[in-house]
Amino acid sequence: MAYDDQNIFARILRGEIPNDTVAESEHALAFRDIRPQAPVHVLVIPRGKYVSYDDFAANALDAEIVDFNRLVARVAREQGISLAEGGEGFRAITNTGEHGVQEVPHFHLHLLGGRPLGRMLSRD
Repeated sequence: MAYDDQNIFARILRGEIPNDTVAESEHALAFRDIRPQAPVHVLVIPRGKYVSYDDFAANALDAEIVDFNRLVARVAREQGISLAEGGEGFRAITNTGEHGVQEVPHFHLHLLGGRPLGRMLSRD
């Protein structure tokens, strides 16, 4: 799957589409999902042009990978879902490709918490 510069996350990164920013760093942006599936539902995306998790893990610079993961930890802490800060935990999900039901061809991680999530999430 080739990277599409017109995907919604690329447009958010360029400032063409507004978002509810939660946190940002040099290499990543975190914002609230427009269709939240839990009380806390934040998307974390790299600023680089990566299609999927495996693309990001294989091709991102070490600094991008570290920065992205540190932003995920910061968001979990600031949203009160980090175990390290007394939270009850969270789920981190990334969808890849057709079988993974990836809707936007830009790597993104869903950070969900704030309630018991059960064993699986429904798509609804």
